[in-house]
Amino acid sequence: MKKMLIAILICTATITHAQNFIPTDEGSKLHFVIKNFGINTGGDVAGIKGKIKFDAKHLSTSLFDVTAAISTLDTDNNKRDGHLKSGDYFDAGKYPTIHLMSTEIIPGADLKHFIFKGNLTIKNVTKQIEFPFTAEGKDGGALFTGVFEISRIDFGVGKESATLANKVMVNLKVFAKAS
Repeated sequence: MKKMLIAILICTATITHAQNFIPTDEGSKLHFVIKNFGINTGGDVAGIKGKIKFDAKHLSTSLFDVTAAISTLDTDNNKRDGHLKSGDYFDAGKYPTIHLMSTEIIPGADLKHFIFKGNLTIKNVTKQIEFPFTAEGKDGGALFTGVFEISRIDFGVGKESATLANKVMVNLKVFAKAS
């Protein structure tokens, strides 16, 4: 019982000292949801790569520099996936990644909750974004989770449409191993 309690505490530990992490696809997911004909439609983007430096007690030294590969976009519909990867939407051949880079990490209510401030780049268009996220120690690494909303039109992903919403909800879950 004592070993089980120690294992649980280790797995849910707060990251309280500077660590370098490498994001992995295993345990990570960039999931998006958009209304299409009034119905929520979603998909995932994988190919998570980059570097993370995180210290919950010294946030000024923290940095997130993470990309996801558009070629991995999956909505469970091959025809739709192909169209989304085309020049009409993401233009995966010309702009192969989505890039998220922090400019500042702000403390939240406790040592697990934070505010991300940074830049999101899609199709060579960069916009400042801000969203709350959590950071927890997990399986010898760290799990970072957050949710934010963007306008696809701001990034040149498709055109105005009567059937496809402009707003996209993004759920980000990044598992990173200590390096």
